[in-house]
Amino acid sequence: MTLRAAAEPTRLRLLAACAKGEMTVGELTEVVGQSQPRVSRHLKLMCEAGLLDRFKEGTWVFYRMADERRSPVRDIVSMIPQNDPIITRDRERLEAVKLARHERAATYFRTNAQAWDRIRSLHVDEREVERALVEAWPEGKVRDLLDIGTGTGRILQLFGPMIERGVGIDLSHDMLAYARANLDDGGLMNCQVRHGDMYRLALDDDSFDAVTVHQVLRYADEPANVIFEATRVLRPQGRLVIVDFAPHQLEHLRAEHAHRRLGFADDEVTGWCREAGLETEAVQTLEGDPLTVKIWIAVKSGRLPAVATTGSAERDHREASAT
Repeated sequence: MTLRAAAEPTRLRLLAACAKGEMTVGELTEVVGQSQPRVSRHLKLMCEAGLLDRFKEGTWVFYRMADERRSPVRDIVSMIPQNDPIITRDRERLEAVKLARHERAATYFRTNAQAWDRIRSLHVDEREVERALVEAWPEGKVRDLLDIGTGTGRILQLFGPMIERGVGIDLSHDMLAYARANLDDGGLMNCQVRHGDMYRLALDDDSFDAVTVHQVLRYADEPANVIFEATRVLRPQGRLVIVDFAPHQLEHLRAEHAHRRLGFADDEVTGWCREAGLETEAVQTLEGDPLTVKIWIAVKSGRLPAVATTGSAERDHREASAT
């Protein structure tokens, strides 16, 4: 049944698109250029065949490739000829869809760079979150800290006096400019910020004792890949700390604040951590109204991850420069 479900040109195109990350029905209709009812029928059939996973979040429905451990979907996708003109055209449309996503988020960040801390505080008391983070911090065990999606640099400001080196990564140049000003004001010469992509960090493997992903994961198209990449740069026994919202139904946060996901369930985050080679150490809940903040803390174990990580961008860069 699985192979039969994939043996149709449009369904193969949809599989190829979903192999690049979580997609909504509307986005997939843009990629393949067909009507939404027709695309929905194909997606339903592929979900029933175990090729795709479907999950509803508010009024949006997302589709992604099924777990490779229980589905041959990755093998099927690998056999799709990438030089096929239709697949090539779909790939171009997919890039346009993703670019539009990123532009919306970038516009939001540019507009709100100086007010970012204030906007976050509208939804949850950041002082309570920061107090919980400090209490959970392994004093004396963290020399090097990486903050992914550093924004205004608040996490570096919070932990800068307790570490030897702090690095913040962000895709927004406006945010980085604001973060640099904050670090200068705080006299934190041991901390720096860099422009970078959270899916492809230009950093060596095993190079940090701790990685924080603070109020960032909900903006990610592929949150599991963010966790895999964070794990790659962690040293053995290093600690990953994720702060984000519990599942909620505040749809306006998508349009007004560019949220991709309306929170995360515990089993979803701990499952991603487990697959990346992390062992969940603690989960803390900070009740709020209307939003509840969750803190997930996981430690890098000695075992290999369930699937390959994105690889070292720093190593890739060096190899490309040598050729």
